[in-house]
Amino acid sequence: MKWLGSGMQARFLLAMGGAMLVVVAILAVLLGRQATMQSEVKSLSGGVIHELFDRSVRSRGEALARELSDSLANPLYYNDLGQVGALVRSTSRQQVVRYVLVFDGKGRLVHDGSVGVPGFGKPMTDPLAAAATAAQGLVVQQSATVLDNTMPIMVGKQRIGGVRVGMALDEVRERELAANATLGERLQQVGSRHLGWLLLMLGLLVVIGVVVILYVQRTLVAPIRDLAAAARRIEAGDYQAPLRENTRDDEVGELVRGFARMRDAIARHDREVRHMAYTDALTGLTNRLAFREALDHRLMAARASKHRLGLLFADIDDFKRVNDTLGHEAGDEALLQFAQRIGHAVAEAGGDDALLARFGGDEFVILVGDGDVAANARLLAEVLVRELGKPLVVQGRELFLGTSIGVTLYPDDAADATTLLKNGDIAMYQAKMAGKNCYRYYSRAMDHAVERRVHMEQELRGAWERGELRLAYQPIFRMRDRRLVGVEVLLRWQHPTLGTIPPSVFIEVAEQSGLIEVIGPKVLRAACMEASQWPRGAAGDELFVSVNVSPRQLRGGELPALVAQCLHESGLPSSRLHLELTETAVIGDEMLAAQLLDKLHRTGVKVWLDDFGTGFSGLSHLRQVPVDGVKIDKSFVADMQRDPDDLALTTAIIAMAHALGITVVAEGIEQEAQFELLAQRGCDLGQGYWLSHPVTATEVVRMIDSGL
Repeated sequence: MKWLGSGMQARFLLAMGGAMLVVVAILAVLLGRQATMQSEVKSLSGGVIHELFDRSVRSRGEALARELSDSLANPLYYNDLGQVGALVRSTSRQQVVRYVLVFDGKGRLVHDGSVGVPGFGKPMTDPLAAAATAAQGLVVQQSATVLDNTMPIMVGKQRIGGVRVGMALDEVRERELAANATLGERLQQVGSRHLGWLLLMLGLLVVIGVVVILYVQRTLVAPIRDLAAAARRIEAGDYQAPLRENTRDDEVGELVRGFARMRDAIARHDREVRHMAYTDALTGLTNRLAFREALDHRLMAARASKHRLGLLFADIDDFKRVNDTLGHEAGDEALLQFAQRIGHAVAEAGGDDALLARFGGDEFVILVGDGDVAANARLLAEVLVRELGKPLVVQGRELFLGTSIGVTLYPDDAADATTLLKNGDIAMYQAKMAGKNCYRYYSRAMDHAVERRVHMEQELRGAWERGELRLAYQPIFRMRDRRLVGVEVLLRWQHPTLGTIPPSVFIEVAEQSGLIEVIGPKVLRAACMEASQWPRGAAGDELFVSVNVSPRQLRGGELPALVAQCLHESGLPSSRLHLELTETAVIGDEMLAAQLLDKLHRTGVKVWLDDFGTGFSGLSHLRQVPVDGVKIDKSFVADMQRDPDDLALTTAIIAMAHALGITVVAEGIEQEAQFELLAQRGCDLGQGYWLSHPVTATEVVRMIDSGL
């Protein structure tokens, strides 16, 4: 026994070997008693049956061929194919007849029993065809599956064709096998007399089988069931499922010990997966899923203890510009720096229970709940605005982004997690509306403001198609002679129920919602179409038309192609089209802006920098960004008479712009004194209510005709 080993497999093989010996003994007795009789009967009857079937099929094939040869003589001679087909089909339906082929004297097929006779008139090409075509008497040929009997068809002594009858040898063999099978059944009946011996042996086998089953049940099935029960507990999340003490040194023992190791590995991997599922991969902070679960638990605890919670919803300002201009790797680097700064600020002013999470993209949320929640939230918001407003250094470039923060409190503003997060988002949006890089508290009035904005955005969609948006034109005059030289295109919205909506309201909605990317090209195209129809002035010169371009359109990179298309469609000379860009749009990425402006200049249009001086002040930027003109913001023009600094700054802008060969346009001229001051300092062009209010296209034509 020792050489077999002590494992379960060896013991099972030993038991099954004993059962197999019994089976072999039973089969030996049965086969020994029947072998002699079966061998004698088969040796005597097998040959007889084969000879009988072979002789039968040969004689029948010859008879059918001879009979058809005689019957087909007249029909074939008179070319009665209908009678030929009837005779062929009648014979083909007989048992073991595979085919009946009638051919003419040249071996061409006349009929095969089918309706259409696809091979009619074609020579037969099968391996037996050559000998059959040349047959002068009965010719018998045999292949693996067919016994071919060929008989010529004679009319007198003239051979007019022949007939081939193919007998299906495979069917004959099947019948032969069936006969042998019948003989075997009879032999089996004889063997049933020895069934008693078989039953005795089978009884012994059953007894041995029962013993084997009991043995396997005890040594194999029971341990496996224990493992299955432990697996179900592990599946339910109980990774401490106990296993029976195992001291066995066989395969089952190895299996149980391996299962225990697998259980521990699954528990370890589950901890790792949970960490990955609840942690932001980039920053290592708590992610949205984990924060939401933690927020639900904190709210439950706050309800029970009557405590307050504060939530800060922070969104990085203009972060998309980083991805668009510097790439996503730079964006990830900026996010990491922001996450570190927010983490330091939370550690400094958020309290011990503060929870920081990256909510998605460039959004972060902070939950505070220690002490005076309102005061802590305000202090943390101030620290965040201060720290996050400092410049970042990304890929060797200094970026100023800032963060807009919304602050909301529980239970003052909301009673559940969803509403609390929504309120924080609304307050954050209000911070962006207030100028960005600041914080705002949620108030119920904000809900109404958001609803109004959403309603206005919905109404603005399709306003152009409904004819509610129209173009107006602000005339631009030459300062030295007050002659009309161009117009600035303005957009007006006349809503059927809301009335006239100021551009300062709906343009901002269009910018923030992205609708400006749809409306802007339509305004540009319409302005070019109208301006192309205007007549020449008295001096033979033509007015230019100046169109404002959104920063979104500039960042999209498709502006040069759009301008070229509009000029082509309208026929407007490129020299008559000026584009106005805001200062902030240009300095967002000077390299990209310079490339786009260079493409625009190649089309022949001119580019002006609008609201100059109100951005990040930009005389130094004029050397790097190729613009043709700057428009001095009306805030400087309005205060020139009262504020010497504004007058000095305006004078400096005009002088430095002229030194760079750049045209200067003054906006918002509303008094004659302002006009005189600007004219004295060499300002090139001017516009404002003192010179002219915005007019329609018809009035522009009238002004041209009047020689203004």
